[in-house]
Amino acid sequence: SASVRYAAKRQQQGPPLPRSSSTRPRSLADPELQPQQLLAKELNTKDLETNIIVLVHGGGFGAWCWYKTMSLLEDSGFKVNAIDLTGSGINSSDTNKISSLSEYAEPLTSYLKGLCDAEKVILVGHDFGGACISHAMEMFPSKVAKAVFLCATMVTNGHSALDIFQQQMDTNGMLQKAQELVYSNGKDRPPTAINIDRASVRDLLFNQSPAKDVSLASVSMRPIPFAPVMEKLTLTEGNYGSVRRFFVETTEDNAIPLSLQQSMCVTNPPEKVLRLKGSDHAPFFSRPQALHKTLVEIATLPRAQAS
Repeated sequence: SASVRYAAKRQQQGPPLPRSSSTRPRSLADPELQPQQLLAKELNTKDLETNIIVLVHGGGFGAWCWYKTMSLLEDSGFKVNAIDLTGSGINSSDTNKISSLSEYAEPLTSYLKGLCDAEKVILVGHDFGGACISHAMEMFPSKVAKAVFLCATMVTNGHSALDIFQQQMDTNGMLQKAQELVYSNGKDRPPTAINIDRASVRDLLFNQSPAKDVSLASVSMRPIPFAPVMEKLTLTEGNYGSVRRFFVETTEDNAIPLSLQQSMCVTNPPEKVLRLKGSDHAPFFSRPQALHKTLVEIATLPRAQAS
């Protein structure tokens, strides 16, 4: 098939993001592209509703975790933003003081609110980022062309991310052992945050990831705010339900095992389920090329024509 050249990138629309956002041109100092990356450039854009992809990290992570994915998507002509949620990455807020999901997801919803009326994005949520993009889909359905749940908490109306993780903790001693609850308001009050034990992080999250990425994560991860995790979401068919949803499974995931991912898809069926074979809970580290290919596939997937 004939290749299509991209026109020059459009100017940034919506509010500017902190350093987490990547909009710079490539330079001579950047790594050379591999042949498989060059193949990804030959995209058919005629069916693209948007070429803007917004990456939303999971609990404890930050925008930093997407560095491979951002580079690959930009090389393929997409405009990519990775957002630090409140108390994550370079966001300086105290995790223990975050009291709601709306407060935690505020950097994401503020970005969407600042887009012009005609602008749409593809949201990609990892892990607990799934609940965050669900919240955003309910608030701004007209600004979300597609939502991708990447081994993520794809909750249903009236349920919380904790409900999903609780299923896992009941059967997975590894997850329970790795979690350390933080009580900054005293032991007689509910937990304020969750820490992941550094000694358990490789086996739980990065069992297929390169050592250098595990090292990066070990010095970059921050506590997970507890209140947003246990907050039950209100999701309506008219808002959340109007957005096209996709789920990406990770087969070697010890944090949200494949069986639990499949259970979420049965309970709350997305438009399509895709699978990353050999990926742990951090596919942006362990299977970056396969993840990139999958995201491009979703981005270019046209809406099915009504019969």
